[in-house]
Amino acid sequence: MTTATPRPAPLSLPALPRPPRVRIARAEDAPGLAELSRPFAYTGALRERPDSLYAARAAEFLVAAGRDGGLEGCVGLRVYAEEGAPVGVLYNFCVAGHRQGRGTGAALLRTAPALARSRSLGALFTATTGDGRLFRRYGFAPVAARRAPRAWAGSLDPGRNALILARTV
Repeated sequence: MTTATPRPAPLSLPALPRPPRVRIARAEDAPGLAELSRPFAYTGALRERPDSLYAARAAEFLVAAGRDGGLEGCVGLRVYAEEGAPVGVLYNFCVAGHRQGRGTGAALLRTAPALARSRSLGALFTATTGDGRLFRRYGFAPVAARRAPRAWAGSLDPGRNALILARTV
């Protein structure tokens, strides 16, 4: 008679969601960028921007693309070279409602500093009307407006009471 040591049944773990693929936007993504951003502009979370801006600046955006190729999130990265090393400003950061809390924003905020480093930028700035918690998790900290690029900081609407954050890259 042979006896075998009983083995516990293997654990069945839920499948982890696949992180979204982040890439630089292309001109043909402009309508998707506008559509993705529209609900956030409607609520006041983002500034309203004309569709023509997305067409003109598509190459400034990183996009998180879903399995079907649809845009699930985006963030713009604009370069400013006023004094000293050039710096970047992240703007129009948004994630589709059905993708929030699933790593899409995190993927964008991990990729943006890597892109900034590849472009030899010294720092990244952003502004948010929220508490900035997600940005803080990725190394951003509150800074005074005087540390930000003048042209950008001067364009912020004081009525929105935005929090300015920065991080070195």
